[in-house]
Amino acid sequence: MVGQLTQEDTLRNHAFTRGLADRHVAKLASLAAEVTFEENEVILMDRQQSQYFYLVTSGSVNVELHTPIFTVSVLAVGPGQAFGWSAVLDHQDTVFQVRARERTAALRIAGPDLTQACRDDGELGVEILLRTLQLAAGRIQATEARFAEMCGVRIKASGKSSRAVPDNSA
Repeated sequence: MVGQLTQEDTLRNHAFTRGLADRHVAKLASLAAEVTFEENEVILMDRQQSQYFYLVTSGSVNVELHTPIFTVSVLAVGPGQAFGWSAVLDHQDTVFQVRARERTAALRIAGPDLTQACRDDGELGVEILLRTLQLAAGRIQATEARFAEMCGVRIKASGKSSRAVPDNSA
């Protein structure tokens, strides 16, 4: 088991939590537990309420759209990235499943504990919610790009926004 000091160091260096005040890092470290997932292990099933927020420290996971007929990888999440953001929301079912692509380690924080910490400390709450909103926006962009790709539309970046154009390369 990793000691709290090591978890604090990990959090200080993790892209999602980098730059947080020391007291906020300490609070998150007190809520975090180190977890490991094996290759192809389903971590979060679709249409299930996410219970945990995860900060990936090594390895990677796929965020997937899963149906009885097919599974489409929407995006890969690796070290320094996070998933399970809907755990911060009350009674929010997930649309995607998350599966380990390889042996993966992460820090796991229970959603209700993270939500309470954000309510107890408004400064921490603003930081976590802004970072989580950025994370959710990234998921939406990745989903839009994947959907556009399946429809034969290429997404071209133009500054901070992107626009869809028909893919006439075929």
